[in-house]
Amino acid sequence: MDALVRPVVDPAFSAAALAFLAGGVALGTASGLVPGLHANNFALLLAGLAPSVPGDPLLVGIAMLAAGVVHSFLDIVPALALGVPDAATAIAALPGHRLVLAGRGREALRLSAVGSALAVALAVPLAVPITWAMVRGYPVVREHLPLLLAGVVVALVLTESSKRAAVGGLVAFLASAALGLATLDVDPAAPLDAGGILAPLFAGLFGAPVLVDALGGEGVPPQADARITMSPRDLGVSAGAGSLAGAVVGYVPGVSAAIAAVAALPAVPRSEGDRGFIVATSGANTANTIFALFALAALGTPRTGVTVAIDRAEVPLALPILLVAAATAAVCGFALVVLVGDGYLRTVGTADYTRLSVGVLALLAAISFAFAGVFGVGVFAVAGVLGLFPPRVGTRRVHLMGVLIGPLIVG
Repeated sequence: MDALVRPVVDPAFSAAALAFLAGGVALGTASGLVPGLHANNFALLLAGLAPSVPGDPLLVGIAMLAAGVVHSFLDIVPALALGVPDAATAIAALPGHRLVLAGRGREALRLSAVGSALAVALAVPLAVPITWAMVRGYPVVREHLPLLLAGVVVALVLTESSKRAAVGGLVAFLASAALGLATLDVDPAAPLDAGGILAPLFAGLFGAPVLVDALGGEGVPPQADARITMSPRDLGVSAGAGSLAGAVVGYVPGVSAAIAAVAALPAVPRSEGDRGFIVATSGANTANTIFALFALAALGTPRTGVTVAIDRAEVPLALPILLVAAATAAVCGFALVVLVGDGYLRTVGTADYTRLSVGVLALLAAISFAFAGVFGVGVFAVAGVLGLFPPRVGTRRVHLMGVLIGPLIVG
């Protein structure tokens, strides 16, 4: 209990906390900028190392949380520049990549950063009332979750641009759902214990197809100014929708930030299209980190990879300290998107895109092996072939989220 009443002005603890926060920011930066990596992987590795780390476990928790928050800001960068998202940014990857190809990549980066920052600003004051409501309403939401998700799937299919695209979207959903049912419960032998099957699944479904289609292409064109053209009202509505969707993720088991982003799409103003998708997805991704922390404190059950690691490491749930750490990490994440993102786009734009695509494909295959062994490489290949299907029938890649939604609907 001493961690709950520790004075934040304690110089020794404050210095140590800043050091661990900086370490978490560095880990989140690495995982955010390297295609195929996720902060969960580093968080789980830290959970394994926590017993051997001298000092207060709360410091390790600060590092884990900072890594998760910074990752949620920066993971949009490779999704935009390379078209290689992680699970949480999969929905924004294609719209964002379209903006990059139109020369609006710098604007897309700032839209994502603003969406994440607004989500943090909304999540902290909303966390207490939403926690109160979700603790009481959770049984109803959980009981009707398959029906709610099925409604979202139907809405996405019916809003396709043509009958052919709608049929293609349904086929993509069913095929990806079958892939999820066949693989998500598998626990393959792998070199890294902190891995999992999600990395090869999403690298294959959403990353590899973009890279394959880009082979021989001209790559990232020169980017125009960074001015945000989205209206303040639509920006706020999209960020709010993402933040509320991220709240659901924090309390309902099995629902990821990626699924929350799908659920938030109907609230995105149609006039803003791609830009609204980016803001809502980024908001859901970052808000998820904050709400999951409150859910862990209120319900005692972790809902995300970072909170699983915090729980495993037996980190004291000193919410005031952890929230200050999260807010500080959010400021760092916002600044890093602007400072690093533009340079990332320029570097990719000057590279030989064919060689770059082949190199990133090899990296994704290596990460799949590291996290899920030979089985993971096979999943990456199968998912990659499936990911090539939607654009060839004129339908949206969002239907491939069936890989997660399908198993939840089936139960």
